Amino acid sequence: MEDEVDRLVSAWRRERPDLDVEPLEVLSRVSRLARHLDRARRLAFSEHALEPWEFDVLTSLRRAGDPYQLSPGQLLTQTLVTSGTMTNRIDRLAKKGLVERLPDPSDRRGVLVRLTAVGRDRADQALAGLLSQERAILGELSAAQRSELAGLLRQLTAPFDNTPG
Repeated sequence: MEDEVDRLVSAWRRERPDLDVEPLEVLSRVSRLARHLDRARRLAFSEHALEPWEFDVLTSLRRAGDPYQLSPGQLLTQTLVTSGTMTNRIDRLAKKGLVERLPDPSDRRGVLVRLTAVGRDRADQALAGLLSQERAILGELSAAQRSELAGLLRQLTAPFDNTPG
């Protein structure tokens, strides 16, 4: 079964036989898959009236476990955005009733961001929708193939994820 990347690689091999275009066979497919995944995620989130960034913040809080709260600094670490961006996001989520700000009992000047019951329900429903979309994307692969692919991708991404800064 031929795909668009096969056609792209074939054209480059014809036009630039002096170059080894083998990396395109893997990374162009990863790039194309990322675009399809982004579309599927946006669809899953929109069905629950969420933007991707809202899902990121809500699920960071949800994964924290009961009482589903983190400091803004912890949210920054998990979502990789600037302090100003996070403040704006927390404000917007609070206006929607999905999170609330509470005083941090261990720091008089600090605050904690807590998921509301509505926010928790929305995060849970959006996650279920996302997983359904992602299962469909992986539907052509067996369980063993999914496991092998996950291991190979982990090998490629771990150096990036474990590099400071």
